[in-house]
Amino acid sequence: QVKLVEYGGGLVQAGGSLRLSCAASGRTFSNGVMGWFTQAPGKEREFVAAISRRVVTYHVDSVKGRFTSSRDNARNTVYLQMNSLKSEDTAVYYCAARSVSGIVYVSNDYNYWGQGTQVTVSS
Repeated sequence: QVKLVEYGGGLVQAGGSLRLSCAASGRTFSNGVMGWFTQAPGKEREFVAAISRRVVTYHVDSVKGRFTSSRDNARNTVYLQMNSLKSEDTAVYYCAARSVSGIVYVSNDYNYWGQGTQVTVSS
């Protein structure tokens, strides 16, 4: 059984920063990909970013230059540094894990999910 726990959400003013953490326990993935998704009220879950075991990253255009992904493989933890936050970034942020290599953007391709953490950006 794999457990993912996100930390770091909260309320921040527009232009501010937050860093989300996602700690994985119960199993390690030698080639695993970790992804971040958002879900705003009334909207479907959307892909935001992903990072491979070898630290290859991908970010959607709307967050490029503002969000940065990183990971600490020894701690089975990934991070999403979010800078220059905008009101449209407001959502619940979910961490997801995929047990095989290859960055993918579809939520159904991820095997495990965290409980989500709320990020609210006030304008």
